[in-house]
Amino acid sequence: MNESAPLAVELRGITKRFPGVVANKDIELRVARGEVHAIVGENGAGKSTLMKTLYGMHRPDEGEILIDGRAVTFRSPADAIAAGIGMVHQHFMLADNFTVLENVVLGSEPTRGVRLDRAEGRRRIRDISDRYSLGLDPDTLVEDLGVGDRQRVEIAKVLYRGATTLILDEPTAVLVPQEVDELFGNLAELKREGLTVIFISHKLDEVRKVADSITVIRRGTTVGTADPATTSAKQLAELMVGAELPTPQTRTSTVRDVPVLQLRGVTVSAPGGRALVDDVSLTVREGEVVGIAGVEGNGQAELVDAVMGLRPLAAGSIVLGADDIATWSTRRRREQGLGFIPEDRHRQGMLLDAPLWENRILGHQTRPPAVKGAFIDRKGARADTARIMREYDVRAPGPDTAAVALSGGNQQKLIVGREMSASPRLLIAAHPTRGVDVGAQSVIWELLKDARAEGMGIVLVSADLDELIGLSDTLHVMLRGALVATLDPASLTPEELGSHMTGAGSTAGAA
Repeated sequence: MNESAPLAVELRGITKRFPGVVANKDIELRVARGEVHAIVGENGAGKSTLMKTLYGMHRPDEGEILIDGRAVTFRSPADAIAAGIGMVHQHFMLADNFTVLENVVLGSEPTRGVRLDRAEGRRRIRDISDRYSLGLDPDTLVEDLGVGDRQRVEIAKVLYRGATTLILDEPTAVLVPQEVDELFGNLAELKREGLTVIFISHKLDEVRKVADSITVIRRGTTVGTADPATTSAKQLAELMVGAELPTPQTRTSTVRDVPVLQLRGVTVSAPGGRALVDDVSLTVREGEVVGIAGVEGNGQAELVDAVMGLRPLAAGSIVLGADDIATWSTRRRREQGLGFIPEDRHRQGMLLDAPLWENRILGHQTRPPAVKGAFIDRKGARADTARIMREYDVRAPGPDTAAVALSGGNQQKLIVGREMSASPRLLIAAHPTRGVDVGAQSVIWELLKDARAEGMGIVLVSADLDELIGLSDTLHVMLRGALVATLDPASLTPEELGSHMTGAGSTAGAA
């Protein structure tokens, strides 16, 4: 690093307040040109607020932003983009029915006269793809791309707009190990071309592998910087949360002989007749965690929807305990002991503008403490929400706080607390620790382990391969809607599992 060269990004004394909370306080950040600079911190530490400030989504109350040594004021993301700042969000913002070309140029279309100049757009995208080894075909429909390729489209979008500093928010959250390696190869190409990457992640081993330097944020302020070459993941975790890095490894087997869920020939079809879930059969016993692995888009979400009663079956049966529940409503399934941690907490798990006590009763509105007689029991719901907040470490001012004011990790802990409080016979846990920090992750893992030990059956769907291997008693792999492998987690590596998920592994494994 050239010590005399101006920094790509420098934040000095950044403070940002919201009603009732100081999200960032006196933040300092120094990012050299041409480096991958990681920012780590637990949920609610202020990382997202800081990056939104840098990207012009809101203005700081105090402090200043310098880009290449020059003080700037961003009033909108357009100002940040004009200054060379681009952001790739954790949740991709792509139109499936558009091509790569149409997604990349949208909003910045090259024109010839009044018409879209597709040839020029195609030329520029191919140039970007070749220059940074992105491997993109401008004419491919986005709906035909895998998760890793979609992420590269998002990177191409910001490069197309001239970004020289890229903010990547949790870029590996949904990638298998092979795709993570490909992404890191892409980042190496960006560095070689002199671009700068700000890399936000909860996966500390990955941070140490890809980053040139690390800034640690805790409770809204910077607590230090670290050299990934000399700092262990455990040391980073301690800087972040004051505790060692948790592991998902389970204790001794608690599997009992009693089946709690049996799927036989479960098939779910798309409107055109194509099988989204293809003849799936599996059994979950009391005290057993059955993991389901697969690259996103291979039928896991549709299988979860079918078990929850959100999608009709084209064929097969779903037996909960001794009852075939295939024709039951979602409400009846919930009342008979089916718990649900949804994949997308914002779309399926919460009402963001509603207070926490109202979110506590979602899905449980026919049972105490949500009701007394025929009416909602507001007092009881508030009191139980306060209990969940204490027992599950949900950090918020109180039960009347709007859910939108909580960090992602605290939102997730509220959902987990809500579902566990109903003592379900079977818990469907879809990506239960996605986008949460090591502290919240540790809490959720321990809750799942405790529930398993008490006899709860758990179906675990996750993109975190260490989580799947560590928590599962039995592990199935889904590919194109079908179960293609049943594996023994005790003798499995993430690389082997990733190979099965992409179809490169053998189609049978040790059960």
